[in-house]
This record gives sequence, C-alpha cells and structure tokens, in this order.
Amino acid sequence: MKVDKDKLSGYAVHAYTATGAILGFLAMISTLNNDQVGAFLFLGIALIVDGTDGNIARKINVEEKVPNLDGVILDSIIDYLNYVINPALMIYFFNMVPNGFNIFLPALIIGVSLYTFINVNMKTDDYYFSGFPAVWNIVVLYFFILNTNEWINLIVIIILSVLTFIPWKFVHPLRVKSYKNLTIFFTIIWAATTIRLVTKSEINLIINDTIVLIIWLVCTGYFTWICFLRSIKDY
Repeated sequence: MKVDKDKLSGYAVHAYTATGAILGFLAMISTLNNDQVGAFLFLGIALIVDGTDGNIARKINVEEKVPNLDGVILDSIIDYLNYVINPALMIYFFNMVPNGFNIFLPALIIGVSLYTFINVNMKTDDYYFSGFPAVWNIVVLYFFILNTNEWINLIVIIILSVLTFIPWKFVHPLRVKSYKNLTIFFTIIWAATTIRLVTKSEINLIINDTIVLIIWLVCTGYFTWICFLRSIKDY
C-alpha cells in the first residue's frame, strides 16, 4: 500500500498542534492538585508548541495537503483552553484575587475573551494584536513570579479586560514585521529567564536569580515599549 507522504506530514503537524490540548489538560490537573510550578511548566510547553506550529504548517502548506481539517479552528480551541480556561482556574484555585472576587474575575476573563476569539479584526497587517489578545496565561505568570498583591491582580485583570475592547496594540513576538529579529531575540531571553524564575532551580548558575529577574524585566520593558510605539502610531 502506497503511503501519501504529503498527507501524512499534514496530519503530523495537526497532531503536533493537538499536543497543546494534552498539555492543557495536564496543566489543569496540576492546578487542581495545587502544583503551581507544574501548571506553569505545562502551559509553558504548550506556549512553545503554539508559537512554532504555525510556522511549520505554513512551511509545508498544510491547508493544501490536508484540506479536510481546519488548523485554525483546532488552534483556536486549544488557545481558549490554555490562554483563558486554565488561567481562570489558576486565579481561582491559587487564590490570586481577593475573597469575594474569586468567582467574578475568572468569569469575567472567560466572558470577555470570547470577544477576542470572534473578533475578525483582532490582528493588524504588521502582526500586532488590536486590543488585549486574551493571553491570560502570561498575566497569571507575572502574578506568580512577581508575587503581586491580590488587589493589584484585581486591578490588572479589570484594566486588561477593558483593553480587550480598545485598539491598543500588543505585539506578536514571533511574527511581528518591525524589529522582528530583535523581538525574537528578546523573546528567547524572556523564555529562558522565565523558566529559571518559575522553577527556582537549585542548580548553581553563574548568575543569581536577582540578575535573572532584572533581565526578565528588561525584556518585559522592551515588549511594553514597542507596543506603546505601535499604539501611538495610529493616533
């Protein structure tokens, strides 16, 4: 029996994307078991899958090889699980917001994020997001690493929920056109320092965690700056 290698490669890419759902499930189990590090690590791996599968799909032209499967829908389903549902559960189970708001705020996140996923004008031509792109997994990551106060978390969640409906620009770190190489460089450094800060590894490195945190914040500052520059460009 002859094997259609083109079709097989297309199915393989979709299978690679689908691993994000499994990783999301593992993150959910970790959350329910109060394993904060495990939850963030599984979501981190899922983020890597999500950041690389699109480039692979475009490179081998998956749409042409497997026209009966819609990778965009698959990606959206997994993104909603890992970018919205899992972070909402983390906020609830890890007590990241004040008592009395631990149901309302996760529900708010789940609700406003629906708008993000159906907004056909969410992406600009130069690959920025117009409005907050529902990356709540990144938001709760910052809550965890910075150990921010519950009331600060509440304020941040409300502000970002409002920004969902306002065309402030947020960078896509791997596909942005302007400063692309520099942005990818900062993304790699940010990812590496994030892993260190989440795991709080006991391995004796040349640099200590304070320096790692500073580098991580510098990367954050870079992303904030280019988002600001792109946003004011439209005004």
